[in-house]
Amino acid sequence: MCVDAKDEVVRVLLVVLRSTHLIPMSQITTLITGAAGFVGSRLARRLLDAGERVVGLDNLNDYYSIDLKRLHLRDLQSHGDFVFAEVDLRDAAGVRRLFEERRIDRVAHLAAMAAVRYSAKYPLIYGEVNVQGSMNLLDAARHHGNPPCVLASTGSVYGSDTPVPFVETAAAVMPLAPYPASKRAMELFAHAFHHLYKTPISILRFFNVYGPHGRPDMMPWQWTQQILRGESLTLYNGGHLKRDWTYVDDILDGFIAALNRPMPFEIFNLGCSNPVENLEFVSVLEDLLGKKASIVDTPTPASEPLITYADVSKAGRLLGYEPKVRVQEGLSRFIAWLRAERLIEGLS
Repeated sequence: MCVDAKDEVVRVLLVVLRSTHLIPMSQITTLITGAAGFVGSRLARRLLDAGERVVGLDNLNDYYSIDLKRLHLRDLQSHGDFVFAEVDLRDAAGVRRLFEERRIDRVAHLAAMAAVRYSAKYPLIYGEVNVQGSMNLLDAARHHGNPPCVLASTGSVYGSDTPVPFVETAAAVMPLAPYPASKRAMELFAHAFHHLYKTPISILRFFNVYGPHGRPDMMPWQWTQQILRGESLTLYNGGHLKRDWTYVDDILDGFIAALNRPMPFEIFNLGCSNPVENLEFVSVLEDLLGKKASIVDTPTPASEPLITYADVSKAGRLLGYEPKVRVQEGLSRFIAWLRAERLIEGLS
Protein backbone atom coordinates (compact mmCIF):
# COMPACT_ATOMS: atom_id res chain seq x y z
CA MET A 1 0.00 0.00 0.00
CA CYS A 2 1.43 3.42 -0.95
CA VAL A 3 2.01 6.11 1.70
CA ASP A 4 -0.89 8.26 0.49
CA ALA A 5 -3.27 5.31 0.70
CA LYS A 6 -2.09 4.48 4.23
CA ASP A 7 -2.59 8.10 5.29
CA GLU A 8 -6.12 8.04 3.90
CA VAL A 9 -6.95 4.82 5.79
CA VAL A 10 -5.65 6.34 9.04
CA ARG A 11 -7.63 9.55 8.45
CA VAL A 12 -10.88 7.70 7.79
CA LEU A 13 -10.33 5.51 10.86
CA LEU A 14 -9.81 8.59 13.05
CA VAL A 15 -12.99 10.16 11.68
CA VAL A 16 -14.96 7.03 12.55
CA LEU A 17 -13.46 6.80 16.04
CA ARG A 18 -14.19 10.46 16.77
CA SER A 19 -17.75 10.31 15.45
CA THR A 20 -18.52 7.26 17.59
CA HIS A 21 -16.75 8.83 20.63
CA LEU A 22 -14.33 5.88 20.93
CA ILE A 23 -11.70 8.61 21.19
CA PRO A 24 -12.72 10.64 24.28
CA MET A 25 -13.94 14.12 23.36
CA SER A 26 -11.58 15.58 25.97
CA GLN A 27 -8.66 14.43 23.81
CA ILE A 28 -9.93 16.18 20.68
CA THR A 29 -8.57 19.58 19.70
CA THR A 30 -10.80 21.82 17.59
CA LEU A 31 -9.44 24.76 15.64
CA ILE A 32 -12.03 27.56 15.66
CA THR A 33 -11.44 30.41 13.25
CA GLY A 34 -13.06 33.70 14.19
CA ALA A 35 -12.77 32.69 17.85
CA ALA A 36 -13.00 36.28 19.11
CA GLY A 37 -16.22 36.90 17.18
CA PHE A 38 -19.89 36.33 17.91
CA VAL A 39 -20.63 32.69 17.06
CA GLY A 40 -16.98 31.59 17.17
CA SER A 41 -16.48 32.69 20.77
CA ARG A 42 -19.74 31.05 21.87
CA LEU A 43 -18.80 27.80 20.14
CA ALA A 44 -15.40 27.87 21.82
CA ARG A 45 -17.02 28.39 25.21
CA ARG A 46 -19.43 25.50 24.69
CA LEU A 47 -16.64 23.11 23.69
CA LEU A 48 -14.40 24.23 26.56
CA ASP A 49 -17.24 23.82 29.06
CA ALA A 50 -17.65 20.27 27.73
CA GLY A 51 -14.01 19.57 28.62
CA GLU A 52 -12.60 19.77 25.10
CA ARG A 53 -9.49 21.55 23.86
CA VAL A 54 -9.71 24.57 21.57
CA VAL A 55 -7.22 26.48 19.45
CA GLY A 56 -8.73 29.84 18.60
CA LEU A 57 -7.67 31.82 15.52
CA ASP A 58 -8.61 35.44 14.91
CA ASN A 59 -6.94 38.47 13.32
CA LEU A 60 -8.68 40.93 15.68
CA ASN A 61 -9.52 43.35 12.88
CA ASP A 62 -11.25 46.63 13.65
CA TYR A 63 -14.41 46.11 11.56
CA TYR A 64 -16.19 46.47 14.89
CA SER A 65 -14.97 47.14 18.44
CA ILE A 66 -11.81 45.24 19.33
CA ASP A 67 -12.79 45.80 22.98
CA LEU A 68 -15.79 43.51 22.46
CA LYS A 69 -13.56 40.89 20.85
CA ARG A 70 -11.15 41.11 23.77
CA LEU A 71 -14.12 40.70 26.12
CA HIS A 72 -14.92 37.45 24.32
CA LEU A 73 -11.29 36.31 24.56
CA ARG A 74 -11.10 37.04 28.30
CA ASP A 75 -14.14 34.83 28.70
CA LEU A 76 -12.26 32.00 26.97
CA GLN A 77 -8.74 32.44 28.31
CA SER A 78 -9.81 31.56 31.84
CA HIS A 79 -9.97 27.98 30.55
CA GLY A 80 -6.68 26.12 30.62
CA ASP A 81 -7.57 24.19 27.47
CA PHE A 82 -7.82 27.32 25.29
CA VAL A 83 -4.93 28.55 23.16
CA PHE A 84 -5.22 31.75 21.12
CA ALA A 85 -3.35 32.51 17.90
CA GLU A 86 -3.59 35.97 16.33
CA VAL A 87 -3.40 34.96 12.66
CA ASP A 88 -4.99 36.39 9.53
CA LEU A 89 -6.48 33.79 7.16
CA ARG A 90 -5.01 35.75 4.25
CA ASP A 91 -1.56 34.83 5.60
CA ALA A 92 -1.27 31.36 4.07
CA ALA A 93 2.15 30.70 5.64
CA GLY A 94 0.87 31.73 9.07
CA VAL A 95 -2.10 29.39 8.78
CA ARG A 96 0.19 26.52 7.76
CA ARG A 97 2.48 27.20 10.72
CA LEU A 98 -0.46 26.93 13.09
CA PHE A 99 -1.23 23.44 11.77
CA GLU A 100 2.46 22.52 12.06
CA GLU A 101 2.68 23.73 15.67
CA ARG A 102 -0.63 22.35 16.92
CA ARG A 103 -2.29 19.00 16.45
CA ILE A 104 -5.67 19.84 14.94
CA ASP A 105 -8.31 17.09 14.98
CA ARG A 106 -11.14 19.06 13.41
CA VAL A 107 -11.80 22.55 12.06
CA ALA A 108 -14.70 24.91 12.79
CA HIS A 109 -14.41 27.73 10.25
CA LEU A 110 -16.34 30.84 11.32
CA ALA A 111 -13.92 33.65 10.47
CA ALA A 112 -15.28 35.87 7.71
CA MET A 113 -16.04 39.36 6.56
CA ALA A 114 -19.78 39.53 7.18
CA ALA A 115 -22.62 42.03 6.55
CA VAL A 116 -24.47 42.27 3.25
CA ARG A 117 -24.68 46.07 3.09
CA TYR A 118 -21.04 46.62 4.04
CA SER A 119 -20.03 44.22 1.27
CA ALA A 120 -21.88 46.39 -1.26
CA LYS A 121 -19.56 49.27 -0.33
CA TYR A 122 -16.30 47.34 0.05
CA PRO A 123 -16.52 44.23 -2.16
CA LEU A 124 -12.85 43.38 -2.66
CA ILE A 125 -12.04 42.34 0.91
CA TYR A 126 -14.79 39.70 0.74
CA GLY A 127 -12.94 37.85 -1.98
CA GLU A 128 -9.67 38.14 -0.07
CA VAL A 129 -10.98 36.88 3.27
CA ASN A 130 -13.99 34.68 2.56
CA VAL A 131 -12.70 33.03 -0.59
CA GLN A 132 -8.89 33.10 -0.56
CA GLY A 133 -8.70 32.92 3.23
CA SER A 134 -10.96 29.86 3.28
CA MET A 135 -8.84 28.22 0.58
CA ASN A 136 -5.70 28.88 2.64
CA LEU A 137 -7.34 27.16 5.61
CA LEU A 138 -8.56 24.13 3.66
CA ASP A 139 -5.21 23.75 1.93
CA ALA A 140 -3.33 23.83 5.25
CA ALA A 141 -5.76 21.27 6.66
CA ARG A 142 -5.35 18.84 3.77
CA HIS A 143 -1.57 18.94 4.16
CA HIS A 144 -1.81 18.22 7.89
CA GLY A 145 -3.96 15.13 8.36
CA ASN A 146 -7.02 16.28 6.38
CA PRO A 147 -9.21 16.74 9.50
CA PRO A 148 -13.00 17.07 9.16
CA CYS A 149 -14.04 20.68 8.52
CA VAL A 150 -17.31 22.43 9.29
CA LEU A 151 -17.69 25.72 7.43
CA ALA A 152 -20.10 28.54 8.30
CA SER A 153 -21.94 29.93 5.29
CA THR A 154 -25.09 32.04 4.99
CA GLY A 155 -28.73 31.66 4.00
CA SER A 156 -28.32 34.80 1.89
CA VAL A 157 -26.65 32.68 -0.83
CA TYR A 158 -30.17 31.83 -2.02
CA GLY A 159 -30.83 35.33 -3.38
CA SER A 160 -34.34 36.46 -4.30
CA ASP A 161 -35.37 33.93 -6.94
CA THR A 162 -35.45 30.84 -4.69
CA PRO A 163 -38.83 29.31 -3.77
CA VAL A 164 -39.60 29.42 -0.06
CA PRO A 165 -38.84 27.76 2.20
CA PHE A 166 -35.23 27.53 0.99
CA VAL A 167 -33.93 23.99 0.56
CA GLU A 168 -30.29 23.03 0.18
CA THR A 169 -30.82 21.65 -3.32
CA ALA A 170 -31.85 25.10 -4.65
CA ALA A 171 -29.43 26.44 -7.26
CA ALA A 172 -28.21 29.44 -5.19
CA VAL A 173 -26.51 30.92 -8.24
CA MET A 174 -27.80 34.52 -8.11
CA PRO A 175 -26.56 36.14 -4.86
CA LEU A 176 -27.52 39.77 -4.36
CA ALA A 177 -24.30 41.15 -2.86
CA PRO A 178 -20.56 40.38 -2.58
CA TYR A 179 -20.94 38.84 0.89
CA PRO A 180 -23.23 35.97 -0.15
CA ALA A 181 -21.36 35.68 -3.46
CA SER A 182 -18.12 35.14 -1.56
CA LYS A 183 -19.72 32.54 0.69
CA ARG A 184 -21.14 30.67 -2.28
CA ALA A 185 -17.69 30.72 -3.89
CA MET A 186 -16.28 29.30 -0.64
CA GLU A 187 -18.83 26.49 -0.80
CA LEU A 188 -17.82 25.63 -4.36
CA PHE A 189 -14.12 25.59 -3.54
CA ALA A 190 -14.90 23.41 -0.52
CA HIS A 191 -16.59 20.89 -2.78
CA ALA A 192 -13.53 20.88 -5.04
CA PHE A 193 -11.29 20.19 -2.03
CA HIS A 194 -13.52 17.33 -0.99
CA HIS A 195 -13.65 15.92 -4.51
CA LEU A 196 -9.90 16.07 -5.09
CA TYR A 197 -8.44 15.52 -1.62
CA LYS A 198 -11.29 13.68 0.19
CA THR A 199 -11.50 16.35 2.88
CA PRO A 200 -14.66 15.69 4.97
CA ILE A 201 -16.64 18.94 4.81
CA SER A 202 -20.00 20.06 6.15
CA ILE A 203 -21.30 23.50 5.19
CA LEU A 204 -23.80 25.21 7.47
CA ARG A 205 -25.90 28.05 6.06
CA PHE A 206 -26.80 30.34 8.96
CA PHE A 207 -30.02 32.35 8.94
CA ASN A 208 -30.10 35.75 10.69
CA VAL A 209 -28.26 34.78 13.87
CA TYR A 210 -28.82 36.94 16.96
CA GLY A 211 -28.41 36.77 20.72
CA PRO A 212 -25.93 37.58 23.51
CA HIS A 213 -22.44 38.51 22.28
CA GLY A 214 -23.89 39.62 18.93
CA ARG A 215 -22.07 42.21 16.83
CA PRO A 216 -22.78 45.96 17.21
CA ASP A 217 -23.33 46.27 13.43
CA MET A 218 -26.19 43.75 13.45
CA MET A 219 -29.81 44.85 13.39
CA PRO A 220 -30.86 43.73 16.91
CA TRP A 221 -28.05 45.79 18.49
CA GLN A 222 -28.53 48.79 16.18
CA TRP A 223 -32.30 48.90 16.59
CA THR A 224 -32.00 48.60 20.37
CA GLN A 225 -29.55 51.48 20.47
CA GLN A 226 -31.63 53.66 18.15
CA ILE A 227 -34.83 53.09 20.13
CA LEU A 228 -33.12 54.03 23.39
CA ARG A 229 -31.60 57.16 21.86
CA GLY A 230 -34.86 58.22 20.27
CA GLU A 231 -33.33 57.94 16.80
CA SER A 232 -35.31 56.90 13.74
CA LEU A 233 -35.18 53.29 12.56
CA THR A 234 -34.99 52.68 8.84
CA LEU A 235 -37.24 49.77 7.90
CA TYR A 236 -37.46 48.63 4.31
CA ASN A 237 -40.75 47.96 2.56
CA GLY A 238 -42.79 49.30 5.45
CA GLY A 239 -41.11 46.85 7.83
CA HIS A 240 -42.67 43.91 5.99
CA LEU A 241 -39.39 42.21 5.08
CA LYS A 242 -39.32 38.83 6.80
CA ARG A 243 -36.24 37.33 8.37
CA ASP A 244 -35.71 33.84 9.78
CA TRP A 245 -34.19 35.09 13.04
CA THR A 246 -32.25 32.22 14.63
CA TYR A 247 -31.04 32.31 18.22
CA VAL A 248 -27.34 31.71 18.71
CA ASP A 249 -27.77 28.69 21.01
CA ASP A 250 -29.80 26.90 18.34
CA ILE A 251 -27.02 27.61 15.81
CA LEU A 252 -24.46 26.22 18.26
CA ASP A 253 -26.49 23.04 18.74
CA GLY A 254 -26.45 22.48 14.98
CA PHE A 255 -22.77 23.34 14.64
CA ILE A 256 -21.68 20.98 17.40
CA ALA A 257 -23.83 18.20 15.95
CA ALA A 258 -22.05 18.69 12.60
CA LEU A 259 -18.64 18.62 14.29
CA ASN A 260 -19.53 15.40 16.08
CA ARG A 261 -20.94 13.74 12.96
CA PRO A 262 -18.39 14.34 10.18
CA MET A 263 -19.67 13.55 6.69
CA PRO A 264 -17.96 13.34 3.29
CA PHE A 265 -19.66 16.50 1.93
CA GLU A 266 -23.00 17.98 2.93
CA ILE A 267 -24.74 21.36 3.01
CA PHE A 268 -27.23 22.14 5.78
CA ASN A 269 -29.55 25.03 6.54
CA LEU A 270 -29.47 26.18 10.16
CA GLY A 271 -32.42 28.49 10.75
CA CYS A 272 -35.44 28.85 12.99
CA SER A 273 -37.79 28.04 10.08
CA ASN A 274 -40.16 30.74 11.34
CA PRO A 275 -39.82 34.03 9.40
CA VAL A 276 -40.78 37.14 11.38
CA GLU A 277 -41.64 40.54 9.91
CA ASN A 278 -39.19 43.26 10.91
CA LEU A 279 -42.13 45.28 12.26
CA GLU A 280 -42.95 42.46 14.66
CA PHE A 281 -39.29 42.12 15.64
CA VAL A 282 -39.15 45.83 16.47
CA SER A 283 -42.42 45.57 18.38
CA VAL A 284 -40.87 42.93 20.65
CA LEU A 285 -37.90 45.24 21.26
CA GLU A 286 -40.27 48.11 22.10
CA ASP A 287 -42.00 45.97 24.72
CA LEU A 288 -38.71 44.86 26.25
CA LEU A 289 -37.27 48.38 26.32
CA GLY A 290 -40.47 50.12 27.36
CA LYS A 291 -40.05 52.68 24.61
CA LYS A 292 -41.64 53.23 21.21
CA ALA A 293 -39.58 53.31 18.03
CA SER A 294 -39.67 56.08 15.45
CA ILE A 295 -39.82 54.30 12.11
CA VAL A 296 -38.89 55.61 8.67
CA ASP A 297 -40.15 53.62 5.69
CA THR A 298 -37.51 53.27 2.96
CA PRO A 299 -37.52 51.38 -0.36
CA THR A 300 -35.77 48.02 -0.24
CA PRO A 301 -32.20 48.17 -1.61
CA ALA A 302 -31.10 45.75 -4.31
CA SER A 303 -28.98 43.80 -1.82
CA GLU A 304 -31.95 42.76 0.37
CA PRO A 305 -34.28 39.80 -0.30
CA LEU A 306 -37.91 40.14 0.75
CA ILE A 307 -37.73 37.00 2.90
CA THR A 308 -35.31 34.49 4.35
CA TYR A 309 -36.84 31.17 5.31
CA ALA A 310 -34.89 27.99 6.05
CA ASP A 311 -36.16 24.50 5.46
CA VAL A 312 -34.28 22.67 8.22
CA SER A 313 -35.65 19.19 7.62
CA LYS A 314 -32.32 17.88 6.31
CA ALA A 315 -30.45 19.15 9.38
CA GLY A 316 -33.17 17.64 11.56
CA ARG A 317 -32.87 14.29 9.84
CA LEU A 318 -29.06 13.99 9.71
CA LEU A 319 -27.94 16.14 12.65
CA GLY A 320 -30.89 15.98 15.01
CA TYR A 321 -31.21 19.76 14.69
CA GLU A 322 -34.32 21.26 16.27
CA PRO A 323 -34.47 25.05 16.85
CA LYS A 324 -36.16 25.88 20.14
CA VAL A 325 -35.87 29.61 20.87
CA ARG A 326 -38.35 32.04 19.31
CA VAL A 327 -37.88 35.77 18.96
CA GLN A 328 -39.63 36.87 22.19
CA GLU A 329 -37.40 34.71 24.40
CA GLY A 330 -34.25 35.25 22.33
CA LEU A 331 -34.51 39.03 22.38
CA SER A 332 -35.26 38.98 26.10
CA ARG A 333 -31.98 37.13 26.69
CA PHE A 334 -30.14 39.49 24.34
CA ILE A 335 -31.38 42.60 26.14
CA ALA A 336 -30.53 41.04 29.51
CA TRP A 337 -26.95 40.46 28.30
CA LEU A 338 -26.59 44.04 27.00
CA ARG A 339 -27.87 45.32 30.34
CA ALA A 340 -25.57 43.08 32.40
CA GLU A 341 -22.49 44.07 30.37
CA ARG A 342 -23.54 47.75 30.26
CA LEU A 343 -22.82 47.88 26.56
CA ILE A 344 -25.50 50.40 25.55
CA GLU A 345 -25.98 53.74 27.26
CA GLY A 346 -29.44 54.24 28.72
CA LEU A 347 -30.16 50.52 29.17
CA SER A 348 -30.57 50.25 32.92
